[in-house]
Amino acid sequence: MPVFESSDKAVRVFSELFTILLKDETFTQRMRESGISLHLIQVKPDVELFVTPDGVNVGAPPAPAAIRIKMSSDTAHSLWLGKLLMPVALATGKVRIKGSVAKVLEFVPLLQPAFDQYPTIAAEEGLPV
Repeated sequence: MPVFESSDKAVRVFSELFTILLKDETFTQRMRESGISLHLIQVKPDVELFVTPDGVNVGAPPAPAAIRIKMSSDTAHSLWLGKLLMPVALATGKVRIKGSVAKVLEFVPLLQPAFDQYPTIAAEEGLPV
Protein backbone atom coordinates (compact mmCIF):
# COMPACT_ATOMS: atom_id res chain seq x y z
CA MET A 1 0.00 0.00 0.00
CA PRO A 2 1.46 3.40 -0.95
CA VAL A 3 2.47 5.87 1.75
CA PHE A 4 0.68 8.79 0.07
CA GLU A 5 -3.01 8.45 -0.74
CA SER A 6 -3.05 11.49 -3.02
CA SER A 7 -0.88 13.75 -5.13
CA ASP A 8 -2.16 16.72 -3.13
CA LYS A 9 -0.77 15.32 0.11
CA ALA A 10 2.58 14.45 -1.49
CA VAL A 11 2.84 17.93 -3.04
CA ARG A 12 2.05 19.50 0.34
CA VAL A 13 4.66 17.42 2.19
CA PHE A 14 7.50 17.83 -0.32
CA SER A 15 6.80 21.50 -1.02
CA GLU A 16 6.95 22.22 2.70
CA LEU A 17 10.17 20.25 2.98
CA PHE A 18 11.93 22.27 0.28
CA THR A 19 10.50 25.52 1.62
CA ILE A 20 12.23 24.71 4.93
CA LEU A 21 15.48 24.06 3.07
CA LEU A 22 15.25 27.36 1.21
CA LYS A 23 15.08 29.21 4.53
CA ASP A 24 18.62 27.94 5.21
CA GLU A 25 21.01 30.59 3.87
CA THR A 26 23.85 28.08 3.42
CA PHE A 27 21.61 25.89 1.29
CA THR A 28 20.42 28.70 -0.98
CA GLN A 29 23.91 30.22 -1.24
CA ARG A 30 25.36 26.84 -2.26
CA MET A 31 22.59 26.38 -4.85
CA ARG A 32 23.36 29.81 -6.32
CA GLU A 33 27.14 29.25 -6.34
CA SER A 34 26.78 25.85 -8.01
CA GLY A 35 24.06 26.99 -10.41
CA ILE A 36 21.83 24.21 -9.19
CA SER A 37 18.15 23.94 -9.93
CA LEU A 38 16.26 20.73 -9.21
CA HIS A 39 13.46 19.14 -11.16
CA LEU A 40 11.96 16.48 -8.93
CA ILE A 41 9.66 13.97 -10.54
CA GLN A 42 7.91 11.52 -8.27
CA VAL A 43 5.37 8.91 -9.26
CA LYS A 44 2.67 6.93 -7.44
CA PRO A 45 1.28 9.46 -6.67
CA ASP A 46 2.58 11.95 -9.18
CA VAL A 47 4.45 15.01 -7.91
CA GLU A 48 6.53 17.40 -9.95
CA LEU A 49 8.49 20.19 -8.27
CA PHE A 50 10.98 22.72 -9.61
CA VAL A 51 13.31 24.02 -6.91
CA THR A 52 15.60 27.01 -7.34
CA PRO A 53 17.26 29.24 -4.74
CA ASP A 54 14.27 31.56 -5.26
CA GLY A 55 11.53 29.10 -4.42
CA VAL A 56 9.57 25.92 -4.97
CA ASN A 57 7.17 25.69 -7.89
CA VAL A 58 4.71 22.88 -8.46
CA GLY A 59 4.82 21.51 -11.99
CA ALA A 60 7.32 21.19 -14.79
CA PRO A 61 10.21 23.68 -14.92
CA PRO A 62 10.05 26.57 -17.39
CA ALA A 63 13.53 25.57 -18.61
CA PRO A 64 15.69 22.46 -18.15
CA ALA A 65 16.96 22.08 -14.59
CA ALA A 66 20.60 21.42 -13.78
CA ILE A 67 19.59 18.19 -12.04
CA ARG A 68 16.55 16.02 -12.65
CA ILE A 69 15.73 13.38 -10.07
CA LYS A 70 13.05 10.76 -10.66
CA MET A 71 11.73 8.25 -8.12
CA SER A 72 8.52 7.01 -6.58
CA SER A 73 6.95 9.06 -3.80
CA ASP A 74 7.42 6.05 -1.48
CA THR A 75 11.15 6.03 -2.30
CA ALA A 76 11.33 9.76 -1.54
CA HIS A 77 9.60 9.12 1.79
CA SER A 78 12.15 6.41 2.68
CA LEU A 79 15.07 8.64 1.64
CA TRP A 80 13.90 11.60 3.74
CA LEU A 81 13.30 9.35 6.76
CA GLY A 82 16.88 8.08 6.41
CA LYS A 83 15.70 4.50 5.89
CA LEU A 84 17.21 4.45 2.39
CA LEU A 85 20.54 6.04 1.54
CA MET A 86 20.97 7.91 -1.74
CA PRO A 87 23.99 5.85 -2.93
CA VAL A 88 21.97 2.64 -2.40
CA ALA A 89 18.91 4.13 -4.10
CA LEU A 90 21.06 5.09 -7.09
CA ALA A 91 22.81 1.73 -7.26
CA THR A 92 19.51 -0.19 -7.15
CA GLY A 93 17.80 2.04 -9.71
CA LYS A 94 15.18 3.31 -7.28
CA VAL A 95 16.40 6.84 -8.04
CA ARG A 96 17.36 8.04 -11.49
CA ILE A 97 19.33 11.22 -11.98
CA LYS A 98 19.87 13.23 -15.11
CA GLY A 99 22.72 15.66 -14.63
CA SER A 100 25.78 15.39 -12.45
CA VAL A 101 25.51 12.50 -9.98
CA ALA A 102 28.68 13.80 -8.31
CA LYS A 103 26.98 17.18 -7.71
CA VAL A 104 23.98 15.43 -6.21
CA LEU A 105 26.11 13.34 -3.84
CA GLU A 106 28.10 16.43 -2.85
CA PHE A 107 24.84 18.29 -2.27
CA VAL A 108 23.19 15.64 -0.05
CA PRO A 109 24.91 16.79 3.19
CA LEU A 110 23.37 20.26 2.70
CA LEU A 111 19.96 18.63 2.91
CA GLN A 112 20.43 17.82 6.62
CA PRO A 113 17.87 20.39 7.86
CA ALA A 114 15.25 18.64 5.72
CA PHE A 115 16.25 15.20 7.02
CA ASP A 116 15.85 16.59 10.55
CA GLN A 117 12.41 18.06 9.81
CA TYR A 118 10.90 15.40 7.57
CA PRO A 119 9.76 12.97 10.30
CA THR A 120 7.81 15.77 11.97
CA ILE A 121 6.25 16.92 8.68
CA ALA A 122 5.33 13.33 7.79
CA ALA A 123 3.83 12.63 11.23
CA GLU A 124 1.77 15.84 11.09
CA GLU A 125 0.33 14.61 7.77
CA GLY A 126 -0.49 11.21 9.27
CA LEU A 127 2.21 9.35 7.34
CA PRO A 128 4.10 6.40 8.81
CA VAL A 129 7.51 7.31 10.25
